[in-house]
Amino acid sequence: MHFLAFPISLLLSAITLSQAAPTGNSINASTTTNTTQLNASRLPSGAIITRCTIPDTIALTFDDGPYIYTSQILDTLAQRGARATFFLNGHNRGNIDASPEIVQRALAEGHQLGSHTWNHASLDTLSYEEIVYQMTILEEAFTRILGFFPTYMRPPFLRHTPVVLGAMADLGYHVIGASVDTKDYENDNPDTNWVSFEKFKREVDAGGTIVLAHDSHQHTVEILVDNMLADVQRRGLRPVPVGECLGDPSEFWYRAGR
Repeated sequence: MHFLAFPISLLLSAITLSQAAPTGNSINASTTTNTTQLNASRLPSGAIITRCTIPDTIALTFDDGPYIYTSQILDTLAQRGARATFFLNGHNRGNIDASPEIVQRALAEGHQLGSHTWNHASLDTLSYEEIVYQMTILEEAFTRILGFFPTYMRPPFLRHTPVVLGAMADLGYHVIGASVDTKDYENDNPDTNWVSFEKFKREVDAGGTIVLAHDSHQHTVEILVDNMLADVQRRGLRPVPVGECLGDPSEFWYRAGR
């Protein structure tokens, strides 16, 4: 069954734009920010978050989409009654502007959308201004498709520096890392995909709750997702979006301006 993750009209009508001074030195002081929304969320901005805080939840997250396999992973999640988080690129393996229907479908089916930069740049190699550009150009693409953009992001390759985190704080992003890294890109093969599944199980056994995988890899979509969901069910865990596993109300997952 398709449903909205939150009432979109309520989000848009509730947003109040006001002036706020940034914490960095490269965003103009006249920049507007949704202070009502950002201040209402108890989650920090510009700090790495790697674990859920709500008991008995687990967050499956998928990077690098939208791609040719994303629709199939959405089918699997729907069949299993599971919800997840998709950290999207603007122009990487896929192109967000060429796949608006996938973006809209993921949102409508209750999944959370986050930013993964415009073209999967390794942010630790970029200047402050380049980091901001990577994020804001993707915000523009999200806005073209949805009318708003995420407050959550994941840095490509999980690489970050104080400059990266400072930029994310200035832009108002919650930075999501991972406590379970499947390394599925190393095992995108039917003969070795089990290695990623075994890694998943070991790291969940060790207390990991935010899971990193990719909807851009065929055998993740065709094999690993089913195996992970079956194991999650066996453990009695609820697969939910990152924001939900962190206790952050869904109306704070997006904003219409800054």
